[in-house]
Amino acid sequence: MAGIHFPIEGVAYCEPSVAQDYFRVGAWVDQTFGQALAATARRLPDKLALISDERSITFRELDEQSDRLAAALLKLGIKPGARAVFQMGTTVDTALALCACYKSGIVPVCALPQYREVEIGKLASLSLPEAYFVQADVGGQFDLVGFAQKMCVEHPSFRHLVVARGAALAGTHAMSVLLESVSLTDAKLILSDVKIGSEDVLSFQLSGGTTGVPKIIPRFHAEYLSHSEAWTRHVNAGEHATLIWSLPLLHNAAHLYALVPTIAQGQTTVLMSKVDILRMAELIEQHRATHAVSIGPVAPQIMACPEVLDHDLSSLKMFFCLTRADGLEAFLGVPSSNLYGTTEGLLIGSGPAADAFVRHHTHGCSGCENDELVLLRPDSEVPVAPGEMGELCFRGPSSLRGYYNAPEANATAFTSNGFFRTGDMMRAHVIDGVTYFSFEGRLRDNINRGGEKIGAEEVEAFLSRHPAVLDAKLVAMPDPLYGEKGCAFLIVREGHDAPGVPQMIEFLSSQGLAKFKCPERIEVVDAFPVTRVGKVDKPAMRRIIAEAIASEAAANASSSRQDR
Repeated sequence: MAGIHFPIEGVAYCEPSVAQDYFRVGAWVDQTFGQALAATARRLPDKLALISDERSITFRELDEQSDRLAAALLKLGIKPGARAVFQMGTTVDTALALCACYKSGIVPVCALPQYREVEIGKLASLSLPEAYFVQADVGGQFDLVGFAQKMCVEHPSFRHLVVARGAALAGTHAMSVLLESVSLTDAKLILSDVKIGSEDVLSFQLSGGTTGVPKIIPRFHAEYLSHSEAWTRHVNAGEHATLIWSLPLLHNAAHLYALVPTIAQGQTTVLMSKVDILRMAELIEQHRATHAVSIGPVAPQIMACPEVLDHDLSSLKMFFCLTRADGLEAFLGVPSSNLYGTTEGLLIGSGPAADAFVRHHTHGCSGCENDELVLLRPDSEVPVAPGEMGELCFRGPSSLRGYYNAPEANATAFTSNGFFRTGDMMRAHVIDGVTYFSFEGRLRDNINRGGEKIGAEEVEAFLSRHPAVLDAKLVAMPDPLYGEKGCAFLIVREGHDAPGVPQMIEFLSSQGLAKFKCPERIEVVDAFPVTRVGKVDKPAMRRIIAEAIASEAAANASSSRQDR
């Protein structure tokens, strides 16, 4: 089974000798996603795999329905190795469509429903997708199906538009109709002719970066299945676990924490189509959830909602968050731990058995013993001294071998001996012989808004298109819910009025930029601060806005006390 059955030009595959070593030591599993789901369905046919407010699905149902949908996609003429852009939400339908693609060898390009002309256009130009999966009811007032039709006209590589949770329009396919078009018997016959190797590409995940060009990260059957299994062992999850998940299901994080452990280990996952803190507490109590993950604003919202404590959360064994695990644990009375992950292939954290300092004041360690992590001085390959802060670099069974069709990015992304440079600053802590890492900041010029990465350079280019803007810089500003949001420093053209935030968002959206990338505060300046060598000083801008926000918060608190 090991091998590459559907090679994709532009994908950097693991060297054969290294892959053999990974299989030999058990760091990779020689299995495909479809085989893993079939095995779990045989073992746990009537256990619920996915639960949502709309419907639930057992492992047998998920396996059989994804077989039928996979066969229907192949009958349309979509061949293994073809790419398919996904704009779908956190629903059972999304999981079903993904499983169908994984079984048929179709490679999902895991986009987001919030993406617009800029992002989808660049992804289409880069990956040349043949299919487009879109969820009709995920865009709110925005006509996502109509948008997808427009993109299909503008990008001729698209040949098939599949609409989930909505009626098919002219030239599209309703996913529900496709599912019913093939019997289970015929589906198994069709799929028997599709040979997929464990080293084939499973999906195209996306990495946030400093520019607007999407960087595509190929993930593979063998390494994704093994990576997720190592994580579940590390945090004492697996078949006995019930995870609650309220974030995008297309994310790399969702695959590692939610989808792949469900498929491969028999975990039950409760899906929420949107973040609703009180409903989350109800579902934890109702389904006796054992694990929960907060990437972005979930943990702060929980701590701001005392009504959560009216529910029985005693089933929870671990609540994971990016930061503030100590505050979350104190509030909930549930073991909580910081974690850190990157789509390029590293995931670190701590399980419930780790002591409080490790869980609260570090981001843990890798659960894969074959991962190698080093801290280097920025822009060098020199390790830092013990206790010093350095850039986290790693290599291992799940680490990126190269971005898809991105030779320029790949030229600077790795050290000479193959370690991926994360651009994140960490500090190492050796405790009882184990090395843990704590996140200290970033080198790269991007903003992490609740887990969604925003490239500053991309947004700056769009800001500068505004007729009133002479120049623009975007920096991260602290936010209690999302961790960070974007603040635009603008130099305004003479004779023009500075645009406000609503006007700027309207303008940027009209240019095709996703709304979540738009700045949420504007500071008008005569000139940008510069360093001693004359370069724009973004750290100074971040300090300026952080101090301004802190000062405003203090003034508001003082005013509130006086009013009382």
